[in-house]
Amino acid sequence: MQREAAEIRERWLGQALSTLPADRPAAEAAISALYHLIGLPPPRFHWVASPLIALATVPPGLGPAQSLERVAEWPLPPRLVALKNELRRGIDAKVRGLQQPLEQVIRRTVQAPLLNSGGDCLLRPLSHAHTGEFAWTNRWHESQLVAWIAHYDALRRIAGVVFTAEQLRQWGLWATVASSCHWWWPAEHVCVVSERPVALHTEVWKDDGQVRLHHADGPAVRYADGWSLHSWHGTRVPAWVITDPTAERIAAETNVEVRRCAIERLGWPEYVEQAGLRLVGTAPDPGNPGSELRLYDMRRETKVLVAVNGSVERDGRRRRYGLTVPGHFTDPLAAAGWTYGLSAEQYSRLLRRT
Repeated sequence: MQREAAEIRERWLGQALSTLPADRPAAEAAISALYHLIGLPPPRFHWVASPLIALATVPPGLGPAQSLERVAEWPLPPRLVALKNELRRGIDAKVRGLQQPLEQVIRRTVQAPLLNSGGDCLLRPLSHAHTGEFAWTNRWHESQLVAWIAHYDALRRIAGVVFTAEQLRQWGLWATVASSCHWWWPAEHVCVVSERPVALHTEVWKDDGQVRLHHADGPAVRYADGWSLHSWHGTRVPAWVITDPTAERIAAETNVEVRRCAIERLGWPEYVEQAGLRLVGTAPDPGNPGSELRLYDMRRETKVLVAVNGSVERDGRRRRYGLTVPGHFTDPLAAAGWTYGLSAEQYSRLLRRT
């Protein structure tokens, strides 16, 4: 059962992160049917190349005050969310009779990883397109993530939950939209729909199949109009971090997370050389045979301890990383112990025993 659940998760993750051109006829037909369910005629569709274009312009048919950034205040999204919630309540009533462990496996294997992956890979670029404050808990945005759709798909296929014909039809409409296009914003007479990105790069970073944005050689997300987003292991970074990291740029960067990513992208040996860091001391790492702890002066009242990760990364390599420590340290073992709340002697003995 767990394998079946994982297969369903991967299938829906592929749909959510697809870079194929949108299936416009399928998306328009499904959205029109959803409009019909709340008593409205089909809208006029306005397609855009990216969320940035959607949010930066006011499409014909919308008033000057109808900014897509304030979609939660529009009248239609709450009505569509209510439609979705009514569908979910009806299906959830059938689920209550299931064995609790079965539903928990589906939630843990399907819904949770997809919700987290969608937040990082889809909501993060959308938030970057906003010029104002972005509401991460916007119910309209959450309705478009595939996590809830995949959850009910798994309940239907694995747990044997029987949908009524109407429930299956409505679930199918939401599933079709999620499988056919990117973000969409429904107004009464016009619906703005975004094309998918033309490139989207991710990495698996948890055992449950969760993914996050990452690309070491260019934008992690890129749209046909050229708008893009760079990401280093899930952290959004300026383009220079990926394309041309230098010690000089790193020194000028005020964001500590961006600095960390840039140093990792450049590599600690290269960063140490470019920055001209003075070596204070070295010592064999007792818990990592064959590896060395190296302590450098970094900034005023700060030193950096460069070490090699004791565990192997997914790519089979051991990552070299740096930890900032107080400037009074001169012994690498003492600095390493401090990061664990231990003395140099305790750190050495503890690692020898593990």
